[in-house]
Amino acid sequence: VQLQASGGGLVQAGGSLRLSCACVDSGRACSRIDMGWFRQAPGKERDFVAAESWRGAWTFYADSVKGRFTISRGNNQNTVSLQMNSLNPEDTAVYYCAARRYYGDYNSTNTYDYWGQGTLVTVSS
Repeated sequence: VQLQASGGGLVQAGGSLRLSCACVDSGRACSRIDMGWFRQAPGKERDFVAAESWRGAWTFYADSVKGRFTISRGNNQNTVSLQMNSLNPEDTAVYYCAARRYYGDYNSTNTYDYWGQGTLVTVSS
């Protein structure tokens, strides 16, 4: 399984960015796979941001992003996007797309089997 993330960049505080991630399994689109986003700021641990189940039955957000970020799955279920609005400098981090096939704590890095390469989001004040 490979995850390809894109969409990071530099934005001013109050601005918006959209991250996208595609999941490919042996050359074909992934299926039946939960996907989510984590982020890691310099010198800090990798933290949960948002996740959505493969059927869209549930979504979860970190408290710090609720009301500002929206996670969504593509119609073919192998893509996930993160719309980030009202960004502030505390959102600056490398954002990682993650995917998993099995149950577990949705906000724990330990339950995700696959990780993208990370995309940098920088919010200037």
